[in-house]
Amino acid sequence: MKRHTHVALIATLMSATAWGQEVSLYGTTMAQMWKSEDPGFNKAAYRPATQYLGIDATKLGSDNLSLHLFGWGKTDLSDSSNFDGTKTAGYLNYGYLQYQFSKANAELKAGRFTVNQGTGFEQVDGVSGRTDLLNGFTLSAFAGKPVLFKAGDLAHLSGGAAQHNYETQRDVIFGSRLGWRPSSTGEIGISYLQDGSKTAKDMKIAQPVDYTRRQAALDLTFVPTSFFDFRGRTIYDVSNERVNVAEHDWTATLKVGSQILVSGNFAQREFLYYYAGTNLPSLFRQNDNDRFDAWGGSVTWNAPLSIQLVADYRHTHRETYGEVNKAGGELRWANAEKTMMVGASGHVANAAKTLLVDSAAPFRSLSYGEARAWAMVTKGKFTASLDGILQKYRASNPYLNGLKNLYEVVGSLGYEVTKNVKVSGDLSHATTAVSKNETRGLLRAEYRFGMASKGGR
Repeated sequence: MKRHTHVALIATLMSATAWGQEVSLYGTTMAQMWKSEDPGFNKAAYRPATQYLGIDATKLGSDNLSLHLFGWGKTDLSDSSNFDGTKTAGYLNYGYLQYQFSKANAELKAGRFTVNQGTGFEQVDGVSGRTDLLNGFTLSAFAGKPVLFKAGDLAHLSGGAAQHNYETQRDVIFGSRLGWRPSSTGEIGISYLQDGSKTAKDMKIAQPVDYTRRQAALDLTFVPTSFFDFRGRTIYDVSNERVNVAEHDWTATLKVGSQILVSGNFAQREFLYYYAGTNLPSLFRQNDNDRFDAWGGSVTWNAPLSIQLVADYRHTHRETYGEVNKAGGELRWANAEKTMMVGASGHVANAAKTLLVDSAAPFRSLSYGEARAWAMVTKGKFTASLDGILQKYRASNPYLNGLKNLYEVVGSLGYEVTKNVKVSGDLSHATTAVSKNETRGLLRAEYRFGMASKGGR
């Protein structure tokens, strides 16, 4: 984000207090420092300073009108921590006006906001609205321009040409959802999303990658009793003549008596349709014709003496990489006042059925054992925590820089200065696949203030 955008955001946040009768200002200031030793690279020292700032202003000339803003800015005091080598960055996460109607639970939004419909989360510059209808029906809709990531995100593809195609194809975004709540037992909804109007084949010169999306979804929440919960969604890709499944994601939870909770999940994703039009093309390839399946579950026992025991298992399968099974358990304990909590867990991941993906490393293995222990304590205005995790691999892996043991230890200490101001600090040391030795320090100040007009709260 450019400097003038930072200035505009801060000016808008500050000026809002002049005409907002009730204003809540909140933010977090963070100063970080870490050093890393990456194999094959020079040592580097990073000292980024980041400011998060938000505001909620209500009763703007009307009890129903409000303003909501949140953004952040960052500058590096030492080596650049940005991928493009620059030392400053920033972003407006959301900034919108909202009008809440007095009837039918209706509302309108205008500006930059996020939408959570059956097809997932979308970040939009535009307008949106929702309302309750008769007989338990609800209706919502939105339209505008998708928020796009700019220069550098597509450099791995074909530089500026890929960025141009990405922005040209995704010129508009709109969608809607119709929901129905037949009773207090749950809700069912159908939704549609269109992201972009110029497909790859519709451009003057046909392109190999299509960044547009046309998706329809079905979502369901079913809670017939207090001890059973079933919810999830299925997303379909409808951009072609043939309808293809992009994602299944369903979870069921069952309470057995007052102490046992059983949960199960099934997920399936077709990457070619699931990642179509993603806002992060640098991480997900839209033309990746691969499939991911996963299923698993957990059993939680709330035992006597404030002890909680958890056993879990998860099986994953990806066509181009093979299968992984992970199983283990965790023990947690908390005192009656919740001022002290401790836990320990152990898991084993078996990746013996992974496929050969690199002829230069024929003995590739990601099987490992994992151990973790943590503790949290609250004493008056002080809070403290300690968390450590160790992963021990069965064989030296070139994808992990030849390491067999990876670990990280994080300690944190916080103090509540006042009801609205809290300061804290973190210190961590790790040996990871990315950095052989890395030490990080972080100082954080969190604050929240409320202001009201004369006669208000």
